[in-house]
Amino acid sequence: MSDLLYSEEEDALRAAVRDLLSDHCDAPGVIARTESDSPHHLALWKALTEGMGLAGLLVPEELDGQGATHREAAVVLEELGRAVAPVPYLTSAVVATEALLACGTGDLLRDLAAGTTIGALAVALNVAPGAAYRVVRHEDGLLHGELTGIADAAVADVLLVPADDGGLYAVDAGAATVTSRTSLDLTRPLATVTLDGVPGRLLGDAEPAVRRALRAGAGLLASEQFGLAEWTLTETVRYLKERKQFNRPVGGFQSIKHRLAQLWLEVVNTRAAARNAADALSNGEDVDVAVTVAQAYAAPVAVHAAEEAVQLHGGIGMTWEHPAHLYLKRAKADSIAYGTPGAHREALAALVDLQAP
Repeated sequence: MSDLLYSEEEDALRAAVRDLLSDHCDAPGVIARTESDSPHHLALWKALTEGMGLAGLLVPEELDGQGATHREAAVVLEELGRAVAPVPYLTSAVVATEALLACGTGDLLRDLAAGTTIGALAVALNVAPGAAYRVVRHEDGLLHGELTGIADAAVADVLLVPADDGGLYAVDAGAATVTSRTSLDLTRPLATVTLDGVPGRLLGDAEPAVRRALRAGAGLLASEQFGLAEWTLTETVRYLKERKQFNRPVGGFQSIKHRLAQLWLEVVNTRAAARNAADALSNGEDVDVAVTVAQAYAAPVAVHAAEEAVQLHGGIGMTWEHPAHLYLKRAKADSIAYGTPGAHREALAALVDLQAP
């Protein structure tokens, strides 16, 4: 069995990413961006990609990537989850990259690894690995159709579009009509992509590429959910040590201690599940089981942690100025991304041949 503890290299990577986010991704700045027409933090994206090379973690060295594993990418996503960073890391550096790796497309992978190009898989964010997804019509060499619920499409340079002929096509985002939609999670906005006779470059077979991409997305999303849950728990504990009622710290009341202790157990278990999923994606062993377990467990824990943060912060937790609402919205949106917990539990039952009563 693999060692799920963090290596020295992973700890160093975490420290570097956390320092960068501390300097460039504070909560007031994220809130201000959600109120603007440009929620994505492209300067931060440039620092993460061109400055630190993090967009190429999953890309082999021969394609100008870092040649790292999903474990390192998971560490990055933990930190991005802690900061609810509005960058397209999961959608471009993980999901789109995995789709291109399945197709063996070297030139686009080099562009994504460098961070100069942002990719987005044109499959709705709520689609689970192995589930059916919408495709566009391929006719006379052109693509026609509409795809909804595409995460980070508004900031993408290239869209990876599945078509009804079974192919996955690379489409210049400038040739498509991308219409932003109101999203619960304003830090990961969704959009509708409309293709009206748009040319596309055939990359390979869509089915294996989409399945691989969504599986990696679901597995590493658990690391983001863990980072989110860990931050909300830590921040809530810190606040309850300072907030007083009846001249006593609120955190000293027994009922509050019990709630925090239960949440701590859930968060610790989420870390184990997320680490196991990242490790399985890295070594290719029992990947489907590890990913479904991680998502079935991590999604409700992240929501629970964020809900507790809002409630236990009292009145300040309900205000727009406090970042708790950012974490709650991200947790809620993540809970249906790449499949709901219920869908993953059903998939897990089938994988281990556990029949419903």
